[in-house]
Amino acid sequence: MTKISLEEREPLSASAGPRNICDLCARLLDGELHSIDGLPPGLQSIIKSAAANGEAREVCGPCIEIFGRAERQIESHATVFEQNDFVLPTPLRMDADERFTGRGVTIAFLDSGFYAHPDLTKPSDRILAYQSIFSAEGDLTSLETNDVASWHGMMTSVVAAGNGQLAGGFYRGIASDANLVLVKVGRTGRISEAQIQKGLEWVLDHATEFKIRVVNISAGGDFQESYLTNSLSQTVERCTRAGLTIVCAVGNAGHLPGHPVLPPASAPSCIAVGGLDDQNSLDRARRGMYRSSYGPTIDGLQKPELIAPGIWVAAPILPKTPTAEEAELYSQLNSLSDDELRIAIELHKGVDKDLDEAASLPIPLLRQLITIKLREGNVINEHYKYVDGTSFAAPIVSSIVACMLEASPRLTPPQIKRILIDTAERVHDIEVDRQGWGVVNARRAVELAIRQ
Repeated sequence: MTKISLEEREPLSASAGPRNICDLCARLLDGELHSIDGLPPGLQSIIKSAAANGEAREVCGPCIEIFGRAERQIESHATVFEQNDFVLPTPLRMDADERFTGRGVTIAFLDSGFYAHPDLTKPSDRILAYQSIFSAEGDLTSLETNDVASWHGMMTSVVAAGNGQLAGGFYRGIASDANLVLVKVGRTGRISEAQIQKGLEWVLDHATEFKIRVVNISAGGDFQESYLTNSLSQTVERCTRAGLTIVCAVGNAGHLPGHPVLPPASAPSCIAVGGLDDQNSLDRARRGMYRSSYGPTIDGLQKPELIAPGIWVAAPILPKTPTAEEAELYSQLNSLSDDELRIAIELHKGVDKDLDEAASLPIPLLRQLITIKLREGNVINEHYKYVDGTSFAAPIVSSIVACMLEASPRLTPPQIKRILIDTAERVHDIEVDRQGWGVVNARRAVELAIRQ
């Protein structure tokens, strides 16, 4: 789509006569109107379909902005529209064996912060421990703190081990019965290698106490360095020798020159996970790559070894935040009848400025605006949104590892890695450097774990 500014759009000619009412929203205007014929074809189609009589000729600037955003959202989220606004839950898209849900297995998560989300704490609390590496420095955050640092770790942990409590079990993780240990290694901004290492050493020291078998690290280090000299990579190797399976997000720099893989994902023994774009579809022919980082590493190692969905991943919205309040409003409005829309917007005045200003628009335009808001926020419903990044591909693999260990508790980290590689599925026409051995296969990995 070619984007054009208001100044470039064709204004009404003088012969058209004086008009100051938009054919679409019927607002009285001080400024000029713009001819629909001068707009891009896709935008013309959307605007004409929203017009009450289908014969709109001139529209105002605010309408062009609203429906221009609608066109961009429809283009960028086309696959969700094809799925009838339906985002696939992770166990379904990965064909997970529902008999295995990580029971009796503990996954440790290293992240910037966490939140005790109901998908982890109800009906029973599966969080065995929470540790902040900053606690000796006066860090007062807790699992009840819903600040900017909490959302990332909340999402990674729930993607792996949430039980879908707020979705009737629908948007659950593959390891929905696993136990969790949450280790805060950051506040805001970049997490350093030293912080990741400190958290990983704490996990190593407490692995026996909490029966930790899997460690998920959705954070990257400082710069490329050989694992022979990098302290964090050497700590990863120590953890692996101690029986911990370390799963690392490979990063999202696939579109940058060099697409570097940083520690800890560059450590030899870890399972580095890149991103798959499955187009929110079960059709394997539609599989493609997310923009994840890839090797070979500075040591010549193949990274990532595996890929998992890195986009269109259902994840929780951090409760009691402006984002949660907006998502609740958009979802509520989307379900109301035409007669109830304006009343609901008035009752929630102040939540969304655009909706406040648009409350008097015709109902079809309000419906369009609500759809735009849902798409802009990647909102599934009032409790969940869809997210992207290898930060969320890694916990999918961690959840599968937990199910493998439930099925076969004596598996060692090298055996787990070999099974995942042996059962992975190649993506057609994608180079090996980018996908490693391919897409992790949840069902086949557990089946082979049982046989071993």
